[in-house]
Amino acid sequence: MMEPLLDCSPLEGGSGTMRDKVAACCSFSTLKAWLPILGWLPKYQLTWLRMDLIAGITVGLTTVPQALAYAEVAGLPVQYGLYSAFMGGFIYCIFGTSKDVTLGPTAIMSLLCAFYIGNDPVYAVLLTFLSGIIQTSMALLSLGSLLDFISYPVIKGFTCAAAITIGFGQIKNLLGLQNISQQFFLEVYDTFHRLPEARVPDAVLGLLCLSALVTLTLMKSSLGPGPDDLPVHVRGARGLVWALSTVRNALVVICATGLSYSFEVTGQHVFTITGHTAAGLPSFQAPPFSETTPNGTVITFRELAQDLGDGLIVIPLMGLLESIAIAKAFASQNNYRINGNQELFAIGLTNILGSFVSAYPVTGSFGRTAVNSQTGVCTPAGGIITSVIVLLSLAFLMPLFYYIPKASLAAVIICAVTPMFDYHVVAKFWRVKKLDLLPFLVTFLLSFWQVQYGIVAGVAVSGCLLLYHVARPQLKVRDHGVLVVELDSGLRFPAMQYLSQTLFTKALMGECHLSATSKDNLRPSVYDVVIPWSCVPVSPPRSVVLDCCHVSGVDYTVVNELRDLLRQFQQRGEVLVFTGLSHSVLQDLLKAELPDFEHMESVEAGLQAVSGKTFHDCHG
Repeated sequence: MMEPLLDCSPLEGGSGTMRDKVAACCSFSTLKAWLPILGWLPKYQLTWLRMDLIAGITVGLTTVPQALAYAEVAGLPVQYGLYSAFMGGFIYCIFGTSKDVTLGPTAIMSLLCAFYIGNDPVYAVLLTFLSGIIQTSMALLSLGSLLDFISYPVIKGFTCAAAITIGFGQIKNLLGLQNISQQFFLEVYDTFHRLPEARVPDAVLGLLCLSALVTLTLMKSSLGPGPDDLPVHVRGARGLVWALSTVRNALVVICATGLSYSFEVTGQHVFTITGHTAAGLPSFQAPPFSETTPNGTVITFRELAQDLGDGLIVIPLMGLLESIAIAKAFASQNNYRINGNQELFAIGLTNILGSFVSAYPVTGSFGRTAVNSQTGVCTPAGGIITSVIVLLSLAFLMPLFYYIPKASLAAVIICAVTPMFDYHVVAKFWRVKKLDLLPFLVTFLLSFWQVQYGIVAGVAVSGCLLLYHVARPQLKVRDHGVLVVELDSGLRFPAMQYLSQTLFTKALMGECHLSATSKDNLRPSVYDVVIPWSCVPVSPPRSVVLDCCHVSGVDYTVVNELRDLLRQFQQRGEVLVFTGLSHSVLQDLLKAELPDFEHMESVEAGLQAVSGKTFHDCHG
């Protein structure tokens, strides 16, 4: 469970409690919990500044083309990608607890937003504001643990489906196709049906950009760590390859834009280009709480919120899940810890303030965070440099974005989402836990229909599997003349009926066989009920020693069932002895005043109490 954002709970000790509580809330350590920047800024070093500058510039050159491309995925004008890309750097620097994480638009979040906002920036900005409010509230209430109910198979099923959906959705831009449906299955049909209509210049440019990105990616991955005694020119060449491959997205988009611009100024409209973009920085204003349609109809806040529907649940939760998973992964990789609820607070506040600059919902980006980490960022200050680059692009480069070919942005997106499709995970599930394939496949397949249905169905299947294990705990039964039954997990009310039936069948009914006589003399009863077999006991009922060493708690349903079970043992002249009870469980059972309740410290003591004999090594 994640730690609370603040811990101002009352201290033990009588009259000084309120004074101590106020002092704790006003202490410098509490202030640092709110503002993690106070933990690293006083220790900031000049060498860190150089590394943060390099990392911030590198990530910034990656962020600009990706932000433009992801706005296309969200169904918004490209400038909205940049509007969403700069607020996170400033906010996270103050409130974030990971040095590596970068907040901004991502492929998955853009795909989710596209479903709910319907290409309308008003819905996008309002969704950002409401998501931020929900996320911040969750942080203040320490509700980050709700994300623990989304299992790894569900996450992988969703991300794999999202990678295919986003990647295939860019084929139309890569080939210059028009009038393609947004729904995935219809999109597949329309894309193949309209292949003869592909624009050759767009297709050629798109494939060239795709080839360049793949080549640069392979070059970077093949570099590996080099020995320290390399000649200067070799180290310089390796550094140049690393730099070019790291900023490959910006490099490809710049080259493609230059080519497109050279044709456009001569009056030749060869490529499908981005087109008009709003120039300059976005105005700082409150998010819209109503909308007036072109025909004069006013859509109220309530109607806007109703239209967003379950997006007000899916978007905040998936934003938190994606960002915190990334933060945890890089914290583990780089040997530091994060505060989960503080991360929630930083993301929520970023979305709230982002809505004032027309941003759509953001979260942590795995690709850009990886670039940030690999470049050697030392503190969250690198995010400020990235945000400045985005702001400079908005202020001075927006007219040039008019000429960006859509095919080049499509190539950037396809290469960005390809690593998300982890087909190796299927083999891992099969090898380690085959049953985990069920929520994975349910999430994966339904996400092609509607993303939120895939996530909900996957969580539901995972929950059913979890409940099944709770309701059907493994019982280890050993026969020492007296039955020893060991529960290998906790005991809660869903499992109590199963335990009662097992003890009744194995101990109180005794061993039995089916009578053939009753089968030979079958006759329908007046109620048309036929009992073809009868159970003839071949051994008497036996007492049971119930090993409860793994039971950490009980509820009233368990206590009530145990009362009935003890009465059944008493009626047959046998005993049920409990062993290994924890102090809290024992106290609960004693308070219930169960009839004939007997408990011992160990299984051996329980066996002695039942049979009067000493058993050694009973657990062997």
